[in-house]
Amino acid sequence: MSDHLLVRAARGEAVERPPVWAMRQAGRWDPEFRRIRAGQDFYAFNEDVERAAQATLCPRRFGVDAIILFYDITTLPFAMGLPFALKTGAGPTPDRPIRTLDDLKRLNPDPHPDSYGYIRALLKRVKAELGGVLPVIAFAGAPFTVATYCIGTGKDVAATRRFAAEQPAVWEGLLERLSVATVGFLRTLIADGADVYQLFDSWAGMLTPTEYNSWAQAHHTRILAGATGVPRILFVKEGPYLDKMATAGAEVVSLGSRHDLAAARREYPDLVFQGNVAEEVLRTGSPADVEAAVRACVAAGGGTRHIVNLNHGVDKSTPVANFEAYVRAAKGA
Repeated sequence: MSDHLLVRAARGEAVERPPVWAMRQAGRWDPEFRRIRAGQDFYAFNEDVERAAQATLCPRRFGVDAIILFYDITTLPFAMGLPFALKTGAGPTPDRPIRTLDDLKRLNPDPHPDSYGYIRALLKRVKAELGGVLPVIAFAGAPFTVATYCIGTGKDVAATRRFAAEQPAVWEGLLERLSVATVGFLRTLIADGADVYQLFDSWAGMLTPTEYNSWAQAHHTRILAGATGVPRILFVKEGPYLDKMATAGAEVVSLGSRHDLAAARREYPDLVFQGNVAEEVLRTGSPADVEAAVRACVAAGGGTRHIVNLNHGVDKSTPVANFEAYVRAAKGA
C-alpha cells in the first residue's frame, strides 16, 4: 500500500492538501523536454528508454505530486501488430488502417509483454530514478479512442460512425480485441510497479448516449474490473455522461470544464474527482489568472477526495511561468 499523497487521495483518504499533476505535463511546452527530444522521431523517442525517462522526469523540477510515463496510447496497437507514424496535422496514423476482417485478424489481442518491453523498461528506469519519492502513473487509451486511430478516423466521429455502420463486424471485433489487450497491458504495468493508472477516452465525449453505452461504457467497465490492485482514474475529455463515468468502476473520475466540481462532489460523495482547471487559462492567461483559477478549483474540491489537474492536457504553447504558477497555487504557496 503506497503512502504517496496522490495515491492516498485517490483512495479517498484524508490528506493534508490535494495533490497536483497535469496531463501532458511532460511535453512540447517545456523547453527542457524539447532539448531532450532534440527533434527525434516521436516513436523512436518513445522507444529510447533513457531519453524517454529523462523526458518523463522533466516535470519533477516543478514540484508535481506524481510522474506520468511518457509514451503514446497507440503503443498498444503497435504491439498488437499495427505500426503507426506521427504525421504533422494528422496525429498518429496507422501504417495500414484496419478495414477488413483479415486486417483485424492480424491484430494480436494478447501481445507478449516483450512487445512493449520498452514501456516496462521505462517504468523500471523511472521508478529507480525516483527512489520512491513520487508515485508513477501508467496509462492506456480506452478502446473507442484507440480504435478510431486504428481505422484512421481519429477525432472525426462522423467518419467513425460511417465505418461502424458499414463494417459492424470489424468495428465490434476491433473494440473487443483492444479491450482484451488493454487489460493485459495494464495488468503487466501494475505488476511491474505502477502506482496508479489512467484510462483515457479522448473522443468518447462526442458520442450519443446509445453509442457511449456500447462503444465506451461497456469497455471502461470491463477494463477497470479486469485491471485492479492500484487506484484507477477514468478520463473522458469533457465527457457529458457523468452518471455513466461515475459507475464505470474507477476510484477517480476526471472532470472537464463543463462540470461543476463542487456539485459533483455533493452528488457522488464516495468518488474522488480529478480536475478541473481550464487548460485555456494556462495557455492564454497570466500567472495571476492561473493562480486564481487553481484556488477556485481547490475551494470547489473541498480539500479531500480531490486531485488537482486540468480539464485536459497542457497545450504546447503554455508558458513555463504559468505551469509554475499552477503547481505553486495548488500547493498553497
